[in-house]
Amino acid sequence: MIEIKDLHKSYQMGSNSLHVLKGIDFSVKEGELVSIMGSSGSGKSTLLNILGMLDEADEGSYTLDNVPIKNLNEKIAAQYRNKFLGFIFQSFNLINYKNALDNVSMPLYYQGVKRAERTDKAMHYLEKVGLAQWATHLPSEMSGGQKQRVAIARALASDPKVLLADEPTGALDTKTSYEVMELIQGINDEGKTILIVTHEPDIAEMTKRIVNLKDGVIIDDTIVNQVKASDYV
Repeated sequence: MIEIKDLHKSYQMGSNSLHVLKGIDFSVKEGELVSIMGSSGSGKSTLLNILGMLDEADEGSYTLDNVPIKNLNEKIAAQYRNKFLGFIFQSFNLINYKNALDNVSMPLYYQGVKRAERTDKAMHYLEKVGLAQWATHLPSEMSGGQKQRVAIARALASDPKVLLADEPTGALDTKTSYEVMELIQGINDEGKTILIVTHEPDIAEMTKRIVNLKDGVIIDDTIVNQVKASDYV
């Protein structure tokens, strides 16, 4: 599903160059649930930005679902993101003046899906995350956990190949974090490929594979005995 080979990325900092990714080799098979860990400055956010087509590597190759991701203009990158990827963010990134249903249907709007079909699909995914009764509520009327569930429904709405989650439990308390991870595990059990960037070891242990970055290189890539979030909810 994802194939990255010899990936390098540097940023110009004044007269100096900061080499952030230093030859990353990384692959993810369809249906995997992978966590990416590393301290601040390890390169995990840069890697996620490249995976999400928000940035491009200086060297190396990135292939997503057999499609080379290279030299994309912003229009094509946006089309590929909408086709291939669903994003879940720490800060939810919901539109405050739109209700849950409208937030979830937003990716479908950009795909040109007609209103009636958008509404049906959005309701389906709100039901999937247990929030059908909150469809007409604004984000300001929801708890953090509910907002993250809406964000997950939105990420699923366009049926992406891969879900990319950037610290999806970072703004939540422990109990709510485990409830969100239970939902993510359930989505993965249905076959969806999911990558999670996290700094929380207990969250990483709820994935099936942990990749550790340090100073721009992968120092460890381990299949783990997955902890079931439902045991803690």
